[in-house]
Amino acid sequence: MKATPTSHNLPLHFENFTTLAEALDYAAQGETGYNFYSGRGKLYAVLSYKKLREEARTLARKLISLGVSRGSRVALVANTHPEFVRFFFACQYAGFIPVPLPAKIQLSGRDEYVNQLERLLSICQAKLAMATDDFMPFLVEAATRLDIHFVGNPQTYDKFPEAQVKLKPLVKSELAYLQYTSGSTRFPRGVMITQEAVLDNLSSIINNGVKIGSGDRAVSWLPYYHDMGLVGLLLAPLACQISVDYISTRDFAMRPRLWLKLMSENKATISFSPPFGYDLAARRLRDDEVGSYDLSGWRVAGVGAEMIRTEMLEGFAEKLAPSGFNAQAFVPCYGMAECSLAVCFGPLGKGMLTDQVDADLLAELQIAKPVKPAPIGENGRSSTFVVCGGPLPGYELEIRGSEGQVLPERQCGTLYLRGPSVMSGYFGDLKATREVLTPDGWLNTGDIAYQVESGVVITGRSKDLIIINGRNIWPQDIEYLAEIQSEIRTGDATAFSIPNPHGDELAVVMVECRENDKQKRLDLVKRLNRLIRQELGIDCIIELVPRNTLTRTTSGKPSRHATRNDYLKQLAAGQLGSSPEINA
Repeated sequence: MKATPTSHNLPLHFENFTTLAEALDYAAQGETGYNFYSGRGKLYAVLSYKKLREEARTLARKLISLGVSRGSRVALVANTHPEFVRFFFACQYAGFIPVPLPAKIQLSGRDEYVNQLERLLSICQAKLAMATDDFMPFLVEAATRLDIHFVGNPQTYDKFPEAQVKLKPLVKSELAYLQYTSGSTRFPRGVMITQEAVLDNLSSIINNGVKIGSGDRAVSWLPYYHDMGLVGLLLAPLACQISVDYISTRDFAMRPRLWLKLMSENKATISFSPPFGYDLAARRLRDDEVGSYDLSGWRVAGVGAEMIRTEMLEGFAEKLAPSGFNAQAFVPCYGMAECSLAVCFGPLGKGMLTDQVDADLLAELQIAKPVKPAPIGENGRSSTFVVCGGPLPGYELEIRGSEGQVLPERQCGTLYLRGPSVMSGYFGDLKATREVLTPDGWLNTGDIAYQVESGVVITGRSKDLIIINGRNIWPQDIEYLAEIQSEIRTGDATAFSIPNPHGDELAVVMVECRENDKQKRLDLVKRLNRLIRQELGIDCIIELVPRNTLTRTTSGKPSRHATRNDYLKQLAAGQLGSSPEINA
């Protein structure tokens, strides 16, 4: 078995596609495509764009034979597998709307995953549903109480006859897919993205964000049910006819070096990851392994999907420098599912552009005044943010205050944006749509940000903001102080606020801790409390909890909203006790 090539004879073509089916029709004339690797790093499936088109069109006729109407939703459990890709594009040709579902079973249990699938199937009113064998039992159970026309694995669908009809692919005004939001602050909603919207975003990503060339090749471990994985690393490569090499998200989490191995061996030039992915890869890699990789060709190391912490990327760049990795390859980005994917890109070849501001002034007056950074522990009260670059063509950005007024540079407020790839709305939820989308097309992102000359700076989510004594405290700042402790892993802390009996807010951080020694746990809480007071000027309740306690979103991030609700329930039941050091 041989992977699809990097170089090919088909001229690169980025413009004038009006649908995903058109993009595949063109890509199928070349030799490139998708390649799937096992957890051992072995190539186990090759799906060229030519083969994908043939198989998708055949499957499309079989789906049509089931008799469901045009525009029906087809729910697809989106594990990193060629079958998901085949079904996704079969829907494009058949006139159905694919709906990627999470393929992530939390260690907290089967029942939670089944309930999640049931809710998602219900929201999108799926008429057909598919999962590979690994996920089929969960999907069948989730669909039991729902009116779904047919639920099956790929082999079952393949047994249906082909309808003898002329295929009528989805047109540009129709939906391309439904993309569920991650549900970080509320339950996921189905984002409606039209063909026209996603094709515009793909064109901007390819031409302006990444600037694809004929020698480019991508590697991805991102899940297909996340917008960065679906749009950025599945649809974008197809729309510019380059090859992609995949490992599953689960395999990456277990062996992050596989990511680097594929980048090196296949001479890939492009990959994207949330900051924690870079951090995980660097921490898991032994010093004596670094020299075995050649990452000198990695020209676009995209970073997005969550708040970008400079220390994570700096650690990765320092660790991988002997492999030829260049920190100037980092490209900070900003986007969201409600905009198809991307809104802003940092400039290529410049690395991270950062902005250090007075933390007290930002917290109290929402003004981002530049200062020189101070090391942690010196009480300099500065915050460092990464500039996510300027907007893609056709996008307008405004920072608005609480009264709706447009704010000047370096004034913090809510980020609003308007552009060609903004969603049509949330499926079946007009009320939620009207809450975030104005009649003239402005989208309230729910993100707090400010603008500088070089682009937009995201400081956090408005719904996550902790306000104590009139000061704005960002939960990620508390989480960072917890996660730099040697006992705590990155991503294992979640901060939020709860009301005290007087109606004021109290900060809480729940921390998954593997340390069992009682005195060492007590020392950790005391140390962390001192650091939070010193750096942020607040008291904070610190709860050390067992591993796998924190509730996470479908993209693997801790959900502050859900964790807060769980905390309040446990507190009411007397199952938690706040840190004895809170008043020490």
